[in-house]
Amino acid sequence: MLFVRTNEQRAAAAARIGARAAVRERSAVMGALRSCFARTQTWLQAGKYVNALASELPSRNGWSIGEHGGDRSPDCAQRLLNRASWDETAAMSQVRKHAAAGLDGAVRRCRRKRMTVGALDETGQEKQGTCTAGVKRQYMGCAGRVANGINTVHLSYVREKTGHALIGARQWIPEEHIADPVTSLVTGLPLDLEFRTKGQLAIDVLADAYADGLGFDVICGDEVYGSCTELRQFLEQRGQAYVLRVASTFMITLAAGTRMTCADTVKTLLRARDRRWEVRSAGQGSKGERWYAWAWIATASPRHSLLVRRHLKTGELAFHYCFVPEGQLASKTRLIRAAGLRWPVEEGFEFGKDYFGLDQCQARLYTAIRRHLVLVMAALAICAVTAAQLRTRTDTQAPPPARPDEPPPLEPGLIPLTVHEVKRLLSAALSHPEPPGHAARWLQWRRRHQARSRWFHQRARLARN
Repeated sequence: MLFVRTNEQRAAAAARIGARAAVRERSAVMGALRSCFARTQTWLQAGKYVNALASELPSRNGWSIGEHGGDRSPDCAQRLLNRASWDETAAMSQVRKHAAAGLDGAVRRCRRKRMTVGALDETGQEKQGTCTAGVKRQYMGCAGRVANGINTVHLSYVREKTGHALIGARQWIPEEHIADPVTSLVTGLPLDLEFRTKGQLAIDVLADAYADGLGFDVICGDEVYGSCTELRQFLEQRGQAYVLRVASTFMITLAAGTRMTCADTVKTLLRARDRRWEVRSAGQGSKGERWYAWAWIATASPRHSLLVRRHLKTGELAFHYCFVPEGQLASKTRLIRAAGLRWPVEEGFEFGKDYFGLDQCQARLYTAIRRHLVLVMAALAICAVTAAQLRTRTDTQAPPPARPDEPPPLEPGLIPLTVHEVKRLLSAALSHPEPPGHAARWLQWRRRHQARSRWFHQRARLARN
C-alpha cells in the first residue's frame, strides 16, 4: 500500500513539475515574440492561438480556435492570420533562436559532446480546389500518392539524445503560379517572390538559421537535397559538413579517377560478405538500436566520400554523399551518427500534425499559411524544449535487456516526459491552476505502460537478432 501511495505521489510531483516548466517556457516564448507585433491586442490573440494549438481540440480551425479562446466568432483568429499587422519572419527567427538555445541548454551538463544536426525535409498538406497559394496536383508523401495539395520545406534542429524542434520553413510555390498575375493576386503571393526549387528553399532556410547565429555539426537531407548541386556548393563554401542521401544513379569519381554510379560502385567494389561491411547502430529507436550494415568508400576528393547503408534483412541499399571540411574529423563513426539523426525531422512532422494541427490550416493566402506555420512551430518548441530539459529528471526506465531469455524487471520504471505528455500538462495547466490528480494518474500509467512495452520490444529484437 505504501508503494502505491509513493508512486502516486511521485506521479503527481512529476505532473506539477512538467506543468510548471511548460507554463514558464510558454511565457518565455510569447515574451520573445512580443516585439514582432505592432499591437498588444494582436499579440494576446496570438497567445490564444498558441494555447488552442497546444490544447486537446480534435481539429484546429478558425471556428474551434475562436471558441477555445473565448471569442464571439472566428473573426479574430482569421484576422490574426490574414490582415493583422505583425512580422511573421521576425517571429520565426525568435522561435528558431529560442528553440536552439533551449535544446543547447538541456545538454550543458553532459560530458560527451552531443552532435547538432540540421535535418532538411519537406511535408505536405492536402487541399481542395485551386485557390490556395502553392496548391497543385503533385506527389504527397502524407497521402502516399499524387494528390492536390501544398508542400513546405522544413529545417529541424536536432540535438543528439536530447530533443529536436522545427526551426524554419519555406513554402514551395509552382513557377506557373508566380508567372500568372491573376493567381498571384488571388492567393496573396508577394510581388517580389521568385521561383525557387526545394533545394534552393533549403538554402534560404539554412541562410536564415546562419544569420541568427545557429551552428550545426552536420547537415542531413534526403535525395531531393542530395541531388541539388547548388545546395552542396553552398554548404561547402561555408565549410559546413553534410551527409546527404543521393539516388543510386548519382555519379561519383573514385580515387582511381573512374566515374560511375553509386549502384555500380557497390557492385564493383563490395560484395555481401566483404569485410568492409560493418554492422553498426544508426541510433536508438523506440524499440531498441537500429542496426544496419555500413560501408565507407573513398572518392577522388579527400574531403568527399560515399557512405552506403544496407538493410540487414532485405538487403536494400541507401547511399549518402558526405563532405567533411578540412580541420574536422572525417571518420565512419561520426558520419554514421549523423546519418542516423535525419529521421527526427519526420518525427517533428508527426508531432506537428498529430498534436499541434500543422496540416489543419484552412487558410488560403500565402501569408496566412506562413503565419499558421510560425505559431505551430512556437507551440511545438515550447513542448519540445520542456521535454528536453526534463528528460534526465523524469527518465526512470529499467535497464534494457542484455539477453533474449532475461526475465522482465519487477518495476519497469517510467519513460521520460514526451512532447505529447508535456502538451497535455500544458493544456491542463492553462485550464486549471494545478493538474488534477486524475490526469497525474493517467500520466503515470501511460509512461509505465510504454516503458514496459519498450523493454519487451527490445527483448524480442534480441531474440530475432
